[in-house]
Amino acid sequence: MATEYGQGYGHDSGLGFTEGARRRLPAGLRAPFEGRSWREFGYVLLSLPIGIMLFVYAVTMVSLGAGLLVTFLGIPVLAAGLAGCRGFGALERARARGLLGLEVGDPEPLRMKKSGVMAWMGAVLKSGTSWRALLYALVQFPWSVFSFVVAVNFWAYGWGLLTYPLWFWLFPMYGGQSGLQLYGDGSHSIYLDNPFEITVTALVGLLFTLATPWIVRALTMVDRVLVHGLLGPSRLATRVVELESGRGVVVDTAAADLRRIERDLHDGAQARLVALAMDLGLAKEKLAEDPRAAARMVDEAHGEVKTALQELRDLARGIHPAVLTDRGLDAALSAVASRCTVPVQVEVDLAERPAPAIEGIAYFTVSELLQNISKHARATWAAVDVWRVKSRLMVQVVDNGVGGADASRGSGLGGLAERLDAVDGILVVDSPVGGPTRVTAELPWRGERAVG
Repeated sequence: MATEYGQGYGHDSGLGFTEGARRRLPAGLRAPFEGRSWREFGYVLLSLPIGIMLFVYAVTMVSLGAGLLVTFLGIPVLAAGLAGCRGFGALERARARGLLGLEVGDPEPLRMKKSGVMAWMGAVLKSGTSWRALLYALVQFPWSVFSFVVAVNFWAYGWGLLTYPLWFWLFPMYGGQSGLQLYGDGSHSIYLDNPFEITVTALVGLLFTLATPWIVRALTMVDRVLVHGLLGPSRLATRVVELESGRGVVVDTAAADLRRIERDLHDGAQARLVALAMDLGLAKEKLAEDPRAAARMVDEAHGEVKTALQELRDLARGIHPAVLTDRGLDAALSAVASRCTVPVQVEVDLAERPAPAIEGIAYFTVSELLQNISKHARATWAAVDVWRVKSRLMVQVVDNGVGGADASRGSGLGGLAERLDAVDGILVVDSPVGGPTRVTAELPWRGERAVG
């Protein structure tokens, strides 16, 4: 359709490698030199001192607050401790964003019905975000110790063994030994001092060095889970935001539809009816003096009435066609397909009818997609399939046009995606340049009455 049919961490400078050279290297070989690997290693290194600080603060404040609960001082101390954990949580989200590239939304703010210190303490103590931040402070410390030890040992041993041939000369010159001591007791010792042993040591170091970035990445995956799960918004808060956004889309869509209806009535049927009233008034005046002219004017007015009625029918069909209410999606979509400029095959496989709201959205979606095909796709055929999969209503429209459709361009497809998202639906567009285009809409199923 001409107008509608038509990554990770971003750029990484690495450590001294040009862009072309890094692209020619396999991912396993270039990982030790990538900026991402060093940022993740830096995150692990910082986690230990930060984890110690968080753990000491959390344990101290909670223990002090719990011990003072027998007095009034326990509540404000505990509230202050939880508030501090929330503040540290904000810093941890920023650290994860800067070093791990993890985008985590801010949790829900404190909800206070009244103002004042007492209301603030009550809100902090009742907030799930506060207790999740406290749990993060307690859990992150032992994990930071483990990840620090593993990452530092792998990194140090890897680079140490890999560069052993470079500093082998240190041992005989400054240590009075023939090389790195692999084993030693009172009777004998084993040193890595011959070319074969030095080469094997360097190869082992190479394996450690290549594996370390992936080990560190696996360790930071746990940090991602902790930050996202304990310091981000809860599922309930995320769901509330989604519902508020969906409600806004529904309100905006309803307002836009009302404006469209008012404009169509004002510019179409209303204008014709006004002109019809004027024509009938003139015909009434000419009825006595020129009956033939009056009859001609009445005949013209009759044609205007037919046109106005057709416009009203088209307007009503665009809102919610009567055939959809009376006979369901199969008949309504067949009627829409008959008005498309290309042949359309319609297949509706539903044992029962969905709820009227879902049925109306499905009809509107297919209608909009077929209009796009008529206007922009340059297709020679199209197909519409509707079926049910468990608790979802599936709608798919396929055409063999020029392709290039993209719902992210703010086009009509983007509006359809927003309308579907408002009811927990999904719009998936598969439209490579050159075609074919396959648009799949997935809606929640809510049945109402059996087809009969």
